[in-house]
Amino acid sequence: MSKLMYPIGTEKAITQISKDNTLTYVVELSATKYEIKKEFEKMFNVKVESVRTMNSPLNKKHAFIKLNKDFNASDVAMKLKLV
Repeated sequence: MSKLMYPIGTEKAITQISKDNTLTYVVELSATKYEIKKEFEKMFNVKVESVRTMNSPLNKKHAFIKLNKDFNASDVAMKLKLV
């Protein structure tokens, strides 16, 4: 079962795509950073530099997935139809 649930397309998240090469995803509460990284790399065929997570007050877990500088987050966002 997939740990990645859905991408976040808010204005702030879209800004992070171009500014920080970072995509924001809602993930399962039980997902670890390692699991998120491996699944994202496999799903989109990219290299992930780092994963930061945050638990929101609405009982959801957000993952900030920063891509390696050799890959462009805008390309992945286009595939996801975020931009």
